[in-house]
Formats: sequence, C-alpha cells, structure tokens
Amino acid sequence: MNSKHSNTGGELVSIAQKLIEEPESDEKVRRRLSRLLASDIALDTEARVAIVNAIIREVATKNDIEALRNATKSDIEALRKEFKSEMEALKVATKSDMETLRKEVKSDIEALRKEFKSDIEALRGEFREEIGRLDGRVSSLEQRVGALEQRVARLEGSINMFMKLFVAFNLPLLVSVVAALVTLLLRAP
Repeated sequence: MNSKHSNTGGELVSIAQKLIEEPESDEKVRRRLSRLLASDIALDTEARVAIVNAIIREVATKNDIEALRNATKSDIEALRKEFKSEMEALKVATKSDMETLRKEVKSDIEALRKEFKSDIEALRGEFREEIGRLDGRVSSLEQRVGALEQRVARLEGSINMFMKLFVAFNLPLLVSVVAALVTLLLRAP
C-alpha cells in the first residue's frame, strides 16, 4: 500500500509538471488555459476584489503625489543653492589656477623659444654643410651622366650600323626561306 501512495505522489508531481510544461510549449494550449482562467476570474467576485485591492495598494494617491512634488521642489531648491555655492567657489579657484598656469606657460614658452632658436641655428649650419656636400656629389653625377650619354650615343650609332648590315646580308636569305615555306605550304594537301 505504501508503494501505491508513493506512486500516486510521484504521479501527482508528474501531472503537475505536465500541467505547467504543456502551456509553456504549446501556444494553443496556453491561449485556451488563459481564456478559461480569465472567464473564471471575471465571474468570481472574490477573485476580482482581490485583484482590484492588489492594484489599489500599488497606486499612488493624489496626496502622495503632492507630497512627492513638494519634497522634490525642496530638494531641487537645496541642490540649486548648493550648486550655486560650489560654482562660485570653483570660479574663484579656477581664476587663481588659470593665473598661475598662465605665468608658468609664459615662462615655459620663453624657455622653449630660446631652445628652439639655438637648435634652428645649429640645424642651419648642418644643413649648409650638407648642401655643400650634395652640390659636390651632384656635379660629379652630372659629369658621369654626360660621359654615359656619350657612350650611349656611340653605342646607338654602332647598333644602327650593325642592324643595317645585318638586314643587308640576311634579307636575301630571309626571302629565300619565306619563299621555301610558302612553297611547302602550297604543296601541302
């Protein structure tokens, strides 16, 4: 008999589990269950009253809203005064800090100006020396390019002459080869 009770308890859990899982997985079942529950709640006066009472407990009254409005106004006014006071204090502190910063920046700029001036003079000297060296190199390269241009001109003349001689000697041979190839092509079936 104990086994029947434990099976019945297990079966109840299983049925309850299915009762919960079925509407979760099947939209049609869920809609049908919702309609049934809504109809029962609408017809049951006690259920309706319980729902309305629960809603009323959560709704704020006009007095609650007015009290909240007054508290908010008071908080805003206090914050406004505090903010104004802090702004004035910040304005004074900022003005002092800016004056100190202005003096420091001016001093730093003057020091940088002197440093840059000496660096620029040093760079100008190095630049002039480098330009002098580059001028010497450019002159040397111009001479080499001139010599190379003369050699290329001589080579072009030689290649031109060679091409003329090559054509003059090989043209008759080339014409004979072409004639032989044309003859072979014409005889081919």
